[in-house]
Amino acid sequence: MKTSRYTEAEIIALLRQAEGGVPVAELCREHGMSNASFYKWRAKYGGMDASLISQMKAMEDENRRLKRMYADLSMQADLLKEALGKK
Repeated sequence: MKTSRYTEAEIIALLRQAEGGVPVAELCREHGMSNASFYKWRAKYGGMDASLISQMKAMEDENRRLKRMYADLSMQADLLKEALGKK
């Protein structure tokens, strides 16, 4: 997945500027980004602060780790069923 040119702190700063009254079109033009990116960030990060973003990142990492663990365990279970079924 492509990484963003902007860090979470920069994204939050941009969102705060827009909340402060700077027009979205002007903000996007100044920073060289599309309106769609801005609205996607607003949907994802709107109302968050730095601590909430770090918690969200930690939860995403934990979720990724748990999904990988589940995939490994289900594959092992399928292999065991297959091995026991052949006898």
